[in-house]
Amino acid sequence: MARSKDVSSLRPQTRLVRGGTLRSAFDETSEAIYMTSGYVYESAEEAEAAFKGDKARFVYSRYANPTVSMLEERLCLMEGAEACRVTSSGMAAVFAALMSQLKAGDRIVSSRALFGSCLYIVNDILPRFGVRSELVDGTDMQQWEQALAEPADVVFLETPSNPNLDIIDLQRVCDLAHAAGARVVVDNVFATPILQKPMTFGADIVVYSATKHIDGQGRCLGGAVLCSEEFCADYLVNFLRHTGPSLSPFNAWVMLKGLETLDLRVRRHCENADRIARKIESERPDVKVIYPGLGSHPQHELAMAQMSGSGGPMIALDLPGGRKQAFQFLNSLSLADISNNLGDAKTLATHPATTTHQRLTDDERERLGITPGMVRISIGLEDADDLLDDFLSALG
Repeated sequence: MARSKDVSSLRPQTRLVRGGTLRSAFDETSEAIYMTSGYVYESAEEAEAAFKGDKARFVYSRYANPTVSMLEERLCLMEGAEACRVTSSGMAAVFAALMSQLKAGDRIVSSRALFGSCLYIVNDILPRFGVRSELVDGTDMQQWEQALAEPADVVFLETPSNPNLDIIDLQRVCDLAHAAGARVVVDNVFATPILQKPMTFGADIVVYSATKHIDGQGRCLGGAVLCSEEFCADYLVNFLRHTGPSLSPFNAWVMLKGLETLDLRVRRHCENADRIARKIESERPDVKVIYPGLGSHPQHELAMAQMSGSGGPMIALDLPGGRKQAFQFLNSLSLADISNNLGDAKTLATHPATTTHQRLTDDERERLGITPGMVRISIGLEDADDLLDDFLSALG
C-alpha cells in the first residue's frame, strides 16, 4: 500500500478530504473498500509474530481493517486527537468510552440532560456493575462544584444537550473534573467537530455518533471514540477487541466519503438553522424558540465563544398548546420528515417526550425542560425559504 503525503500541517478542510488515505497497488483515486473478515500469512511463523505483536499487520477485521484504519486516522486529523477507534454505532462508542475505564467502586458524575440511551447507561447499566452515578444540572456550575468537591473517576456530558440545547461551560467543568481526579468524556454530536473541539477545553475523550453529520445522509450507523494514545492502549483497544462492536468496512467507507463534505454541509445546516430560528421567533412570539444562536438563549454568549460563533444545526420549539399542538405541527409538515434521527441532509423533526425520552417519568422530563409541547428539529440542506414556508404553515 502507498500512503498519501502527510497532511497534518494543512488546514482542516484539506485534512477532511486527504487525511489517512491508503492507496493499494492499483493507485485508486477513491478510498478502497477492503471487505474482508480475515487475512492470510506467508508462514506459521508470520502468524505467530502478528499475534504476539512483533509484526505490525492486519490480523482480523474485528481488530483492524485498512478501510476502517483510514477513517480512524482521518478522524484524528479532524479532531486533533492522538488516537481514534470507530465502532458499530454512536451508542457503542459511548458505552466503550465509559465501560472500558470504569469498575466497581468507581464514581461517575454526569450532566442530567443526556440523550435517552446515554442516560440509561449512566442511571441503569453502570450501577449494576457497582459504579456510583451522580447527576447534576449541567448549566449549574454550583452543582458541578459540589459534585466534584470529592474524588471522581469519570465526568460525562454533552453540549449542546439533547434535546433542549443546554450549553455547558467545557473549560470550567474540565478544570473541576481534573482537580477531582476524573477523566472527561464529551459527547460532541450536536456541535459537530466543525463547530467545537472539546479537547481544546481540556476534554480527555470525545465521542461521536458518526451516523449523524459525519455520514450526514441517513445511510448507515457508526460511532467514534477519540482520545490519547495512552488511554487507547491501556483501556480502549482490548475492550473493543474482546467485546466486538466493530465497524463494517463498507460503513467506514461511507463515513470517509461523508467527511469530504462535512465542513460544507455543517455550515449550510447552521446558516439555515440560524435564519429559520430568527424568523420563527420574530413572526410567532407565542412559540418559544430554543436556539443557541439567539440572544434569547440563556447561554448564548457561552455558545458563541465555545462553538466557533455558531448556534449549530439544531433547533427546538416549545409550543404553548402542549402535546396536542406539537402533534398537529408534526402531522401538518409537508416537507420536513418526522424522524428521531438527526444530522441528515433532510430536515427531520421529532417529539422527544414520546420518542427519544419517553422512558423518563413526567417529573424527570419536567426537570430536564422537556415539555409536552417541545419539538426537536434537525435542520437540513433544503432551501431555507421552503423550510420556513413549511414550518410557518404547520404552526398556523
